[in-house]
Amino acid sequence: TVTATNASGSSTQAFSGTVTGTKAQPPDRMPVPNPAPAPNPAPAPTPSPKPAPAPNMVPTPTGGSVAATSGDMRYWALSVGGQLSNHGDAVNYGSENTARLNAAVVGISSTATGHGYWLVASDGGVFNFGDARFYGSLGGQHISRPIVGIAGTPDSGGYWLVASDGQVFAFGDARLFGSESGKRLNRPVVAIAPAPDGQGYFLAASDGGVFAFGSAVFQGSLGAQDTNKHIIGIAVSPGGRGYWLVGSDGGVFAFGAAHFYGCAAGR
Repeated sequence: TVTATNASGSSTQAFSGTVTGTKAQPPDRMPVPNPAPAPNPAPAPTPSPKPAPAPNMVPTPTGGSVAATSGDMRYWALSVGGQLSNHGDAVNYGSENTARLNAAVVGISSTATGHGYWLVASDGGVFNFGDARFYGSLGGQHISRPIVGIAGTPDSGGYWLVASDGQVFAFGDARLFGSESGKRLNRPVVAIAPAPDGQGYFLAASDGGVFAFGSAVFQGSLGAQDTNKHIIGIAVSPGGRGYWLVGSDGGVFAFGAAHFYGCAAGR
């Protein structure tokens, strides 16, 4: 029996019976599936890194430089990495092997006495040792192409620098007799050699092309010919009426009055 009363205490409604029922149940919930894990994205392929080219650097043939004296008793060899070695009775007057340089050493030239030499770096920096005097350099200046060689004048009172585009720079008593700068070359210039009287010079390109200026007399070249290896240097005969070209494999090519005495190619 259920009796309800109002605020005054009097009964307002009564009824008898049994109240039955069930506890309200929460509505069924659909199971929420766990989200499928997102597939791992395939990693993007990483390209193989390429070495950054050195500023103002042109790929050059493998090779070094040699500086000898007229006495045939001594010479210095400069490796591709700029390491200097002395042979015969040549004296090592110093080098830039352990110095912190802005650019690699690429060339060497001996003084007339054989008691000193100049080293040149690809940025045009010049370093003098022994009785070699300093007459200036291109270090710290903007050059359009790297320096590849140096040649001293016969009296050691100056020197020429040559860039890979054939431009020539003169210091001290060295005079300018022309260059290949601004001309279209098949291959870069790699070396310079002075005429015996100091009134001219020869330039050699990596394909064997030879360019003569001033008193230097052209005696032939390997330009447009197929050679096994790149040309890396040129040397002038004592009378100036011939010259030798040397390849990176040790091959030697003689022109004019220069005689062929053998080579190291194939060894």
